[in-house]
Amino acid sequence: MQNRISRQSDTDPAAGSAIQRSTSLAGDVYDAIFAQLMSLKIAPGARITVDNLVKEFSVSHTPIREALGRLEGEGLVIKTHLIGYSAAPQITRRRFDELYALRLLLEPNGAAGAAKVMTEESLAALRDAAGVMGRGSADDRVRYSTFARQDAIFHDMIMQLAGNELIRETLNHQHTHFHIFRLMFHSRVTEEALDEHQALLEAFAAGDPKAAEQAMRAHIEHSRDRLLPAFD
Repeated sequence: MQNRISRQSDTDPAAGSAIQRSTSLAGDVYDAIFAQLMSLKIAPGARITVDNLVKEFSVSHTPIREALGRLEGEGLVIKTHLIGYSAAPQITRRRFDELYALRLLLEPNGAAGAAKVMTEESLAALRDAAGVMGRGSADDRVRYSTFARQDAIFHDMIMQLAGNELIRETLNHQHTHFHIFRLMFHSRVTEEALDEHQALLEAFAAGDPKAAEQAMRAHIEHSRDRLLPAFD
């Protein structure tokens, strides 16, 4: 019973965005499985047995299947006919390079566009989503998975502010952040990214499109370089 899912109220700073959190039991189960996927406790390609999760979390099959269905929609879980669920395989080096090439083409320009229309309300929402105020969490695994979602929300909000829904949908469809964060469970990934988020926030606060573009480009390039050792 010690692994029983606890119900929590969780306010999403990006309400209305494509990436949302849930306060339902299925949402709590989703968060728990998501954390295991992000921290590599569930390894890429590993079988995910519904009955085992039922025992681990002390819940019924229904919220487990709902959570796995949501994770399947996000590309993190694969359901195979007559076999069941498994964690998605790790992205290849080629796919990794392609994802970062795509991000470098789209996101710096998006950051510049967001800076041009930034308001105090939008900036406050971005500060909440950036994760820079929540440093110091005791549990690295929880913190890592939480930041993976915060990072996705933060970047999605910037693209939403930039106003190009096709670009935003393209990036969301690739589930870019989730697959990238599964490459390496390491505190450096979050700590350095938080510093880079702060640089972006400063550019947005100044209403400086050029600085925002440069900060986003540096952030994406540094993220790429941090994770490259995963392929060694």
